[in-house]
Amino acid sequence: MRGDWAGYYATLAKTRLYFQVHRDKVDADPDFYYPHDAHDPRTGARWRVVFTDGMLPAPQPDLVFAQVSLFWLSGDWNAHRPPTLVINPGSPSEAVLPYGPPHSTEWSQIAQRLGDQSFGMRLRGLAIGGVLHGPVAHGLACGALLCVNNGSLWNTLAWHGSGYQGERTRLREWWGITTREQWQHHLRSLLACEASSPVWEFALRLRRSIARDFGGHVDVGYWRQAVGDVLRGRPEGSVVLTPEGVSKTEPRSGPAIDAQIEGVQRLIGRITRYEARMRADGVLDENRYVTSVDAWDLGRASKMARWGLGARFGTMQEAEAAVVQAGRTASLSYRSWQDFSAGYILGRCLHFDDEEFGDWYETMASAHRILMSDPGSPWLNLPFQ
Repeated sequence: MRGDWAGYYATLAKTRLYFQVHRDKVDADPDFYYPHDAHDPRTGARWRVVFTDGMLPAPQPDLVFAQVSLFWLSGDWNAHRPPTLVINPGSPSEAVLPYGPPHSTEWSQIAQRLGDQSFGMRLRGLAIGGVLHGPVAHGLACGALLCVNNGSLWNTLAWHGSGYQGERTRLREWWGITTREQWQHHLRSLLACEASSPVWEFALRLRRSIARDFGGHVDVGYWRQAVGDVLRGRPEGSVVLTPEGVSKTEPRSGPAIDAQIEGVQRLIGRITRYEARMRADGVLDENRYVTSVDAWDLGRASKMARWGLGARFGTMQEAEAAVVQAGRTASLSYRSWQDFSAGYILGRCLHFDDEEFGDWYETMASAHRILMSDPGSPWLNLPFQ
């Protein structure tokens, strides 16, 4: 509006951009983009329509988009490209730009100078068109740690994420998901809090039980000893660990159960060291501990629902139902966003970090601090229960 085109181009350079691609061609050859270019309704000339992520239409089965950057667009030109780019047509931020060889236009010069920008580690949400209140917003906010870490919109259910190819690549490489049925299986497992190791929840559940019986603080030595008592079993039989979770069985002894007890006791050491670090970093308050790692599954379920939609393995209705279920289950398992966050971070670290306190921990601790301090954070504006 004020004619600051250099500022406009610099803003575009820091923003995810999307253009429509032919789904059938991409499915046949996912390593290449196959742009679905449109035509200027006034002149009939071919142009490429580019959207920012807040202006994308809702996902539809055959309406799919590639995610790129302004830097990528500036270097992708060839003689077969349309002569014009139109950004967010029909909106207040619409711009019609000439598309030519690199460095031949002002916008491409700025894009080349700024290079590929990082989209990560910031809180982003839609003030208009995003979900800000109610059960859907609560469920979406359960995935906010990952959204902040990736710089993606926390409150949009109409998810495009990293584009159709990007979301399919994410699910294939990180989860082994290549079909709708596999996506449904993983989503069900996450919503049921069955995707993580049952050993983690067994150890934490035992501490919760001790704390309830003895009025709060749990001595680590007593907790370790209780593991042996429970897993060996009393003469009348007791609760033990199985591949399916926790069940009742007869008393046991021998090298196998001794090894199992030793393993859980080592796990207790890992848990307490992570909790000490989280207290030092302000993720956990003093004298607080993690009650459950269900948040690790539920936070990922909130995102899995959206990833599946972006990859067109699921529908908007399925994504919404899953997001609401994730939020409802979380509100039954935790008392606050801070408790939920600590459970998520501990689960992530037990799965990935191996006590290195590296990026798997640091990025989530940084995202936690943003979500607990930014005035626009859903964790400050949505009641947890």
